[in-house]
Amino acid sequence: MNTKPRLIVTLIKIISLTMAATSIPALAATSYADQVAGGSFGTSANNSSQNQNRNNINVATQAFAGGVPGQGTAQEAVAASSLPSQSVINTTRPYQEINTQDQMFGEQLFRGAFSTTSGSTFNGSYVINPGDNVQVRMWGAYQFASTMTVDPQGNIFLPNVGPVRISGVQNGNLQNVVKSAVSRIYRSNVGVYASLEQAQPVKVFVTGFVKQPGYYGGLAADSVLSYLDRAGGVDPTRGSYIDIQIKRDGQLLQQVNLYDFLLAGKLQPFAFRDGDVITVAPQKKTFEVGGQVQNEYTFEFDVNNLTIGDVLQVANPAANATNVSITRSAGRAQTAEYYSLSEAQNVPVYNGDQMVVTSDRYAGTIAVQIQGAHTGNGAMVVPYGARLKDILPQIQPSPLAQLTDLTIYRQSVVEQQKRMINESLDRLEQLTLATQSTTREEAALRQDDATLVKEFVAKARQVQPTGQIVVVPNSWQDIILQQGDIIEIPAQTSVITVNGQVRAQGALTFNPDYTVGDYIANSGGFDDNADTKEILVIHQNGANEVVNSAYRIQQGDEIMVLPKVKTKRVEITRGLSQIVYQLAIAAKVVLDL
Repeated sequence: MNTKPRLIVTLIKIISLTMAATSIPALAATSYADQVAGGSFGTSANNSSQNQNRNNINVATQAFAGGVPGQGTAQEAVAASSLPSQSVINTTRPYQEINTQDQMFGEQLFRGAFSTTSGSTFNGSYVINPGDNVQVRMWGAYQFASTMTVDPQGNIFLPNVGPVRISGVQNGNLQNVVKSAVSRIYRSNVGVYASLEQAQPVKVFVTGFVKQPGYYGGLAADSVLSYLDRAGGVDPTRGSYIDIQIKRDGQLLQQVNLYDFLLAGKLQPFAFRDGDVITVAPQKKTFEVGGQVQNEYTFEFDVNNLTIGDVLQVANPAANATNVSITRSAGRAQTAEYYSLSEAQNVPVYNGDQMVVTSDRYAGTIAVQIQGAHTGNGAMVVPYGARLKDILPQIQPSPLAQLTDLTIYRQSVVEQQKRMINESLDRLEQLTLATQSTTREEAALRQDDATLVKEFVAKARQVQPTGQIVVVPNSWQDIILQQGDIIEIPAQTSVITVNGQVRAQGALTFNPDYTVGDYIANSGGFDDNADTKEILVIHQNGANEVVNSAYRIQQGDEIMVLPKVKTKRVEITRGLSQIVYQLAIAAKVVLDL
């Protein structure tokens, strides 16, 4: 999101839950927005709401865990857990493949990237815990080198120095603490070096409204995002992204608001211990925003004074946006309101509201490009609704221009062609997987077909259509132009191109006495995978014909020899042949099988 710093401050004010990620001793402290903007971020009403939310979460936790109280101990939680041991996820698993469009803002966080990474043991803010390994070296008048494990009392034992308490010390201060302890005994001529070698492996409960509650392994320095990702992430339909609690022995230690991280990159580090519990609270209030915006999501919020103006700063409307409609439910009735963006700034937003940002601008003029055999300006501005005949007097064709073969390339046609190709590919995939096999031999044949189709579909989805419009000779001057159209004026050419399933693809000089078969023969002939019965010829204006070898070529034509399609099933052969032809017409590409 291209957002200026001052906008980030506003966004945090809008969306962030008042319980921003912070440790319990600092719950009353100012938030990120307070520190930057100097405003009052927490109110008595909001604090009351926080307390109520905590009570609700405790009740929900009891119901979710089958009667285990939200303030229960780790031993009680272990006893109540019915998940198998396999619920401890290996942190080296590959990234998840996500094929669906995210709808909830925050859902994009949990795609497997955090679950496969571990926290750095060299994080200066990491708090050392019992079980961590610390490397200590002393040199000079006294020499010593060892890797020590912090004991359950939080100490390491140094010879001639005694126990040194380092539990609770931040990693960045470890060197100073150890050096200070040694200097009390060795006041000079002894150098000291101390560093954290390995953070303690721990297992943490992740529960509440996540996709796969369980008991997950990691390092004490791993972030809360890592553990949530290992549990499949927050359930986007039921869980909260702005109210996540970390508890130890029933005591709330930190509350996390993931929108602080998404919008401002703020995530307070936390040193986990065995048996800590991460609880995702139920989802709070939500609103939806779509249409002419860059961030088309459902957002979660828990403030009482949200306005459409606030929402628009989060959604980031497009430059051409002018109005917003809002649909909301009032009791059993559903109402709709419509405002200009300037009028909507102070309109309140409530739970469940749906907003659509629209562009009500009308087009006054449009710009089209002129390419090819043309000596005039490369772009023209014409009134909205202008036709091709309206700009012909302004075109300055070169001496070799072929105005009768003029063609148009249009972005909306590109999108339509791409959609049609993808729909054909979807049907082909469904057809391949739909029929079940009755014998082992038949299953093997279908597996071969499925492999062929999978590879073909993967290549076909990468092909980009040209968006060419075939201009019909009798009515071509009446074509209505659109914004961004590219008008291509071809030049006379003495070259014939031969592509596809021939032994030597390339360009040959035009000979009025040559047929398709002659040009193919001069290109080395058909290759072994060529379909010799149906040959595609595309003319300069984009029109195409399926011909045989005796067809006499016109100047500027392109010959495309398509591949033979042979599978064990007639319907798959037919589907592949259709898509090969579509790609050849829409993209001028012969896709081999």
